[in-house]
Amino acid sequence: MTEAITGGQLVVKMLESLGVTKVFGVVGGQTLAITDAIIDTPSIEFVHTRHENAAAVMADAYGRLTGQPAVAISTTGPGATNLLTGVGGAFRDSSPAIIMTCNNNGENIHKDDAQNADHVEIFKPFTKFARLVAHASSVKQAMEEAYVNAMTGNPGPVHLDFARDTIELPVENPPAVPDIHPLRDWVKSRPVAAPSTISEVAERVLAAKKPVIWVGNGGNRAEASGAVLALAEALNLPVITTFNGMGAVPTTHPLVFGALSRMGTNLTTRVVQEADLVLALGNSLNAVSTSRWRLDLPDVIQVDIDPSMIGRYYAEVTTGVVGDIADFSRDLLANVASRSENAKLSRQTWIDELQKAEAEWWELSADLEPETPETVSPAVVVRALRDVTPEDAVLIPDAGNPGVWSFLWEMPVAYRYIKPVGFGNMGFALPAAIASVAADPSMPVLALIGDGSLGMSLGELETLKRVGGTVVIIVLNDSSYGNIRQEQELHFDGRTIGVDFCGVDFAAVAEGMGLAAQRVTEVDKLVEAVRVGFTAGEPVVIDVVLDRAANAWTYPAFVPYAN
Repeated sequence: MTEAITGGQLVVKMLESLGVTKVFGVVGGQTLAITDAIIDTPSIEFVHTRHENAAAVMADAYGRLTGQPAVAISTTGPGATNLLTGVGGAFRDSSPAIIMTCNNNGENIHKDDAQNADHVEIFKPFTKFARLVAHASSVKQAMEEAYVNAMTGNPGPVHLDFARDTIELPVENPPAVPDIHPLRDWVKSRPVAAPSTISEVAERVLAAKKPVIWVGNGGNRAEASGAVLALAEALNLPVITTFNGMGAVPTTHPLVFGALSRMGTNLTTRVVQEADLVLALGNSLNAVSTSRWRLDLPDVIQVDIDPSMIGRYYAEVTTGVVGDIADFSRDLLANVASRSENAKLSRQTWIDELQKAEAEWWELSADLEPETPETVSPAVVVRALRDVTPEDAVLIPDAGNPGVWSFLWEMPVAYRYIKPVGFGNMGFALPAAIASVAADPSMPVLALIGDGSLGMSLGELETLKRVGGTVVIIVLNDSSYGNIRQEQELHFDGRTIGVDFCGVDFAAVAEGMGLAAQRVTEVDKLVEAVRVGFTAGEPVVIDVVLDRAANAWTYPAFVPYAN
């Protein structure tokens, strides 16, 4: 005889079957049938947050780092709408996640019940898939369909809205749930480009004088670093990434020259300007990458698993290839292997020039002295921290200037860098750091957070204390929304509005939440505090008083290259 279970218990059994091990969220009356069932499921950990947006960001970050979906759960109405910004970040940056909202009883949805909201309509624009689950007989199928949508093709968040009575009442004739769902075996399968297509691309790459590989966020999702670098080495191809593709390849490799976005860098804009063919791998050529499509590009070969992404922009010069970029790189290398030597030699002079330019580019950020006494330059923060941060640490810059200054971060290990790009949602780095240690408690994490972003996620310092882990939080504290202040100063004759704050001692705030913390105004003290922080085995907050005179919009290393 089948054991009687509630709809909420069935939901949790399905999560376990699908391999989901983390649920982030804020409980409410409508969620209790699901969250109570988690208590009896040791394989699933529930991490409760101080705000639902943090839960959505945690699910996003977990998906980026592991390739597996976590759940973000909320109650109805304001609980659901609080999730939305974090869900938008996951959607725009292609991160798999399962978003669960719990609504009122089915007969009262769309009526004037407490906290009534049409969750499905709210979430549709920010998810790959969204549906109401109002019948217990639909729970299993709805969760299977959601999981397939989250994991296949271009991954992303999916949304299920559960009616309260659906999850609270017993399920009639509950379906059998396998211990390990067979969907898990194939959802990461990717299409492969046809041999004839590979041959055509090979001829063009061999014939080009200065081809470049431009890797996007798809390089992270496909974990294509090894395959891309093997291709680059065989043909002497310079490699750059998009802003969202940072971390897809180690920046310490001699053929990798950094990231290209609307703010630079001086070096990567030169690479593209001199190229006569661009291999855009997992790269949508979006606005951030191309200065809102003002960037002139030569012929483009665009490779993506999602055909709808190919040729959306620069269609006149684009040849599309549908396929996984790691498999594409391996297949292309196999095709050209016996003929690569001449092409490789012909490009050596160009590579030598770029490597010399790279050394000169690093010198642009070598000055250690801030313009303002008793402050630290943001460029110095990033470069100094590299020397005392474990090579395998995850770097998490928040939106705005922390992400821009992270152009100066060196990454010897791939897939150890995440930040909000497509949606640019502030308040990302602190919850993402918590998700990182939830995913792997042994992994060290360094988060770069502006004081503006920390103000939006401050309550999660308590969550960080509760979860623990080797996490060093660097507060880049310039008492302002720094990136926007600097843009105003640049374009509006120094006039500013709505960007400055009272001075806040975030070390004192963090200490009040039980965290070890320190405020620093000198580089040497910063470096020592970080060194100690990574040996402590528990979270540390370091509030760095930043030089307000340093402007990311005019910083020499980020100014586009000019012939």
